[in-house]
Amino acid sequence: MQELFEAIRESCSRATWSRGVELARAGAVLGERAGNDQVICRVTTPAEKVARTVVLAVDDEDWSCDCHVADDVCIHVAAAAIAMRRANKAGEALPAPKVSVARVGYRLERTTAGLGIDRVLVKDGSEAPLATSLAAITSGRVEGPQILTTPVDLAFEVALGTKRRGWFPREVMHALLETLAGADDVRLDGTPVRVAKARVGMVAVVEDQGDGFFLRMEKDPAIREIFPNGIARCDGDVIRPFGEPPLTARELAELRNGRPFPASQLVELVTRVVPSLQERIDVHIRSKRFPRTSKQRLRMLVQTEQKGDALVVFPTVVYGDPPVARVDGGNLTLLGDDPVIPLRNEEAEGRLVRQLQSDLGLAPGKKALFRGEEAVAMADRVRSFSGDVDGKGLENFFLAPRLVPQLAVNGSAFDVSFTTAGGGRGRADAAAVLRAWQDGSAFAPLIGGGIAPIPTDWLEKFGNRIADLLAARDGSGELPACAIPDLARLCDDLDQPPPPQFDRLRPLLEDFSGLPSPAYPQDLRAELRAYQKQGVAWLSFLQEAGLGALLADDMGLGKTLQTISTIRGRTLVVAPTSVIHNWSNEIARFRPSLRVAVFHGPQRSLDPDADVVLTTYAILRLDTELLAAHKWETVVLDEAQAIKNPDSQVAQAAFQLPARFRVCLSGTPVENRLEELWSQLHFLNRGLLGGRKDFQERYAKAIAGGVPGAAERLRARIKPFVLRRMKREVAPELPPRTDIVLRCTLSESERKVYDAVRASTLQDVVQQLQKGGNVLAALEALLRLRQAACHAGLVPGQRADHSSKVELLLEQLDEAVAEGHKALVFSQWTSLLDRVEPHLKKAGIDFLRLDGSTVDRGGVVDAFQREDGPPVLLLSLKAGGTGLNLTAADHVFLLDPWWNPAVEDQAADRAHRIGQDKPVLVHRLVAEDTVEERILALQDRKRALAEAALGAGDQALALTREDLLGLLE
Repeated sequence: MQELFEAIRESCSRATWSRGVELARAGAVLGERAGNDQVICRVTTPAEKVARTVVLAVDDEDWSCDCHVADDVCIHVAAAAIAMRRANKAGEALPAPKVSVARVGYRLERTTAGLGIDRVLVKDGSEAPLATSLAAITSGRVEGPQILTTPVDLAFEVALGTKRRGWFPREVMHALLETLAGADDVRLDGTPVRVAKARVGMVAVVEDQGDGFFLRMEKDPAIREIFPNGIARCDGDVIRPFGEPPLTARELAELRNGRPFPASQLVELVTRVVPSLQERIDVHIRSKRFPRTSKQRLRMLVQTEQKGDALVVFPTVVYGDPPVARVDGGNLTLLGDDPVIPLRNEEAEGRLVRQLQSDLGLAPGKKALFRGEEAVAMADRVRSFSGDVDGKGLENFFLAPRLVPQLAVNGSAFDVSFTTAGGGRGRADAAAVLRAWQDGSAFAPLIGGGIAPIPTDWLEKFGNRIADLLAARDGSGELPACAIPDLARLCDDLDQPPPPQFDRLRPLLEDFSGLPSPAYPQDLRAELRAYQKQGVAWLSFLQEAGLGALLADDMGLGKTLQTISTIRGRTLVVAPTSVIHNWSNEIARFRPSLRVAVFHGPQRSLDPDADVVLTTYAILRLDTELLAAHKWETVVLDEAQAIKNPDSQVAQAAFQLPARFRVCLSGTPVENRLEELWSQLHFLNRGLLGGRKDFQERYAKAIAGGVPGAAERLRARIKPFVLRRMKREVAPELPPRTDIVLRCTLSESERKVYDAVRASTLQDVVQQLQKGGNVLAALEALLRLRQAACHAGLVPGQRADHSSKVELLLEQLDEAVAEGHKALVFSQWTSLLDRVEPHLKKAGIDFLRLDGSTVDRGGVVDAFQREDGPPVLLLSLKAGGTGLNLTAADHVFLLDPWWNPAVEDQAADRAHRIGQDKPVLVHRLVAEDTVEERILALQDRKRALAEAALGAGDQALALTREDLLGLLE
């Protein structure tokens, strides 16, 4: 004690020490408690209402006082040290005041309304009620003993207010207990208790439930008794305020009912729910599986990898090294099976997320893919990034010198390479360079790493043709013979010698002007026109070269005759059933020495001695293996648009037919989509237009999108193998064809039926179509509208004998027949023809009919063609729209217009063809204010489709969802 006394004296000012001596002499120091290593004293001064508590740490030679003055030693510490030294000299354990002092005690008592509280003064082992305020006694206004007043006593008196004792309501009682948290003398029913100001009440409990957890709320198990005015007695005789936990109404409701947390929500429970509750109430973990948490390093991690020619960057905010958890969109995702969950610091997480966005422009948890110059730029940014970087993705993304193209032609082998300039060893795959150029990028990846600028100007001139040739190559790098003209054009533009094989194909690039005269068959019995001789020369040239030919002359220009004039060797002709008879007659007429066999019917068999075998597309589909087993010198597909869908069974069957020379005949090689042209040329010259997907990307979509030059490039590629002449160009002697639109007005009853059909289906169908719905419902609605425009009796559920359109037809036929003309009447529906027949009979107009049920097609055609034959022929478009020669007619009536003009043109050209010597009138019957008027407008746009590939246009349109909306809206 002496050492502590000396230390305090040395640290004390002279004035403070003198004041301490005065207080010690006046008996202001009361020893409170003495232990092995410290002494606690209370010091009261006349100027202060409370006794200050001084702690003297003997062993540590340290001291403290709750007056908290700035001086190292206050007057209270000095007085306590002096009084303690005097007591030790007197043989006393603690200093005692000169007079006996009283202390304040607090007494809690049970009442029916809860706990009550009284104050007492305790002096010399006895106690008396404190009926007045402490201030009144200590100031002398009320007589009383000297009181050792503590800060607790003063705080309690302030909280007490005007009421001095007894029962207090919950809020006041809680405030009083809060002041008594440090009181020494508190008793409940005579038993000493401690007061704690921390509120007690409900606790949250986490328990196991299945493979997850269950969170609920229960009364704190430490509570032993609850008093009505919000006071609880807890374990250890501790008195605490009792009340509802500081939770939201939603949290209280959830916890009272209990909330399950499946295993998938473990992270949410551990990192968010439980920490949030622990800040406000006690949480008891009674789960045996509840994971432990630990403090882990929070960091930014950027993982990189190379995926093809792209750089993939995956930025993350993670805990741990190696990572044990990742921050995704504000949520924590655990990585691996480690049961340890990191303690979160969401404020620090937010800072790192903002830094990622600032430094790299990336959002954490989302993979980003970069190509070309963007990949190089991002790689540079990642290399200088302040966070952690993992993976080897950056190694191959750097900028190399520009690429230089090199063309290699060796016979029919073709290749193009791109190497870095300046003797560099960098090399880029040609396909990658072309893809970069097509995507609008200025850079391409190098084999082995890095990117380099591509020769954009060179590719603008030659890139498309290079792509065409690469697509046409086979696995060994060889080009098919059909691609040699393309290669020759490219070599010429690059000032390189053409491939040797090109010399014999040169006329194909010179507008066929240099074609050698063909050797006509000795048995040919025909006087060919000039354009037909050119066609035979072109076919013979391609036949000699082993290349396929698409003869796409306008209908009626003699495609059949030109083909017959070229046939040599065993030949297979595949044609629609309706024209097999015509082929047989034409061969017998113009090549009588050829032996012809028809492979058709249930008892069909191949004639091994036949020079020409005629069959149908249906038989080709059924007997593919049999027909493909024969080696044909020539295979001819008449009306070759039959294989326009490359996925169809008949197209797949045609692709399997082996032949040295292949010919497609079609006046309408393109009807709906450019893919139809690809299918026919795939049959004729496989590889010319590359693969189907490649053709779609580089031609069909480009032309449909109006890309400049796309259609012209396609025409240049197919020109050597497609011959198309229009009648107006090569047969000026052919009588003129006049197209007339005849409009009729629906009667009142017909209009009601039409409007009812439109109202019942149209709104829903259009809405579904606008939302991307199936087009089948739209086509069904369009069908019903067209039927209602032609004849109300065609609409399901309707009966009608009258039709404004049929009446108009009868008026026109009556006039034409009276003037000595013959007429063809076409409809897509045989049911409409059924309704025309009775009116013809009633009018006394003789007629014939040809449709799918007609057995003797040739007999019907011959009867109509005779001068004394019936003046009217009813035909279904499907059965009579192709392959027939009906030049006896000079009037054509189309009862139901359709969106595809090629179908109607084929029908009209049954009459307007070589052999016709009269002007031909083509009548389209259209009901006013119906969908048929919109169909006429759509036809004009559709004619641009064939022109894009075969004519002079540079735009193509297909039947699209927008077309249907245009017709139906």
